[in-house]
Amino acid sequence: MTRIKICGITNIKDALLAADLGADAMGFIFAPSPRHVSNERAREIIFELPPFIFKVGVFKNERISKVKEIMDYCSLDFVQFHGEEDKSYLNEFGQKAIKVFEMNKKNVLNEIKKLSLPFFMLDLSKEEENEINFDWKMAQEAKKLGKVILAGGLTPDNIERALQIITPFGVDVCRGVEKEDGVKNLNKLKEFILKVRKWDFLKT
Repeated sequence: MTRIKICGITNIKDALLAADLGADAMGFIFAPSPRHVSNERAREIIFELPPFIFKVGVFKNERISKVKEIMDYCSLDFVQFHGEEDKSYLNEFGQKAIKVFEMNKKNVLNEIKKLSLPFFMLDLSKEEENEINFDWKMAQEAKKLGKVILAGGLTPDNIERALQIITPFGVDVCRGVEKEDGVKNLNKLKEFILKVRKWDFLKT
């Protein structure tokens, strides 16, 4: 089954909606972002979530001690890193660390090989977030190096094609299911999740 993460959660209403629709994980952005959430707000939302939902904190070039402090305070299950975090940094978090690589970055496959991770995320920069810029061939090569979580520019309109081409371990959506920064659109969120689950059903 394809794991579904809904990222950029900023309020309880959206979190509970995503959970009810069948999302597997929620992403809370602690790095600078229009969807940034305070430690206190994230903790409040997380404590309202039902069981069996994974809570993921998103960070970029943050101090290890600070990340661990927020992990404990907010009861995070995983931490997602978008910066220049190296192998020694990631080792501080073991299997709870999800390293993000920019899909169209030069030599990204070598970077992935160097870190030798069992799973990782492929993302696009904000400037590249549209289907035209997906480097599908590179993503297929990356699959040979570990389990891929596909992110960056995913929407209800392109998720089926992404699943067909890559068949990723998981997908991560944020802006593609929003009506404004940090606020989800019910119809887009529902359509996105239903299309992923339909793909899972047809694939079996």
